[in-house]
Amino acid sequence: MESQVRRKSILITGAGSGIGLKTAILFARRGWLVGAADIDAPRLGRLQARAPDGSIVPMVADVTDREAVGHMVESFTQHTLGYLDVAFLNAGILRMGPFIDISPDDHTLMNNVNIDGILNMISATFVPLKRTPDAHLISMSSASAEYGVPELAVYAAAKAFVRSLTEGLSIEFAEHGITVSAITASYVTTPLVYGAKVKARSIERLGVKIPPQRVAETVWRAAHGRKLIWRVGFDAKLLHLAVRLFGDHFSIIARRLSGYS
Repeated sequence: MESQVRRKSILITGAGSGIGLKTAILFARRGWLVGAADIDAPRLGRLQARAPDGSIVPMVADVTDREAVGHMVESFTQHTLGYLDVAFLNAGILRMGPFIDISPDDHTLMNNVNIDGILNMISATFVPLKRTPDAHLISMSSASAEYGVPELAVYAAAKAFVRSLTEGLSIEFAEHGITVSAITASYVTTPLVYGAKVKARSIERLGVKIPPQRVAETVWRAAHGRKLIWRVGFDAKLLHLAVRLFGDHFSIIARRLSGYS
């Protein structure tokens, strides 16, 4: 009986801006109950004001805090009868520039958010996802995961971690009825990119072309599909094919794309 009356639900991290914001609004306008998590309370308030009444459950939480994440997931699933149709692990941070110019603290922070935050969310959402028929676990990766990008080396490595984790868990979690996938895109027009104090040379070569709304639409398709990796935009698809085609020799192309030759 519960499954007949309950509302479809999605939990989104990093929901206060950019991709997370657009995804939250899209799902809310299509009738879903959205658990919107972010570390910025005012942003969540603005999101709630833009979405249909009663569609957003705002939650201030830091994904690097395992205990806080557990409480946040428990709090949201009290609104969903213990079920969770989709977890979209979107929260992330980016620091661009030469490796030696980025502080060790910023390197650590990137890994804490982009890697540990993902692991904390997977652990916390596993039980409600497993309980829910046809559940989906979707993580935000990046086209930079295809091949290490200079001036984004640590960020790209973290996103490669996410891609590899997605591949492994897609096999493990299949027996629990959970579809695991990741979204990859090149530069997206979000504060994460255009608000950066230092910008990688590859931005000038590749441009910032993908609107966050397009990524949100891809998340919607992923929440209803079965593909492992969902690539957004021509650049992400071409990069994937080129890396597979050229293998180790792709480094020559990578230098040019990154503005190093």
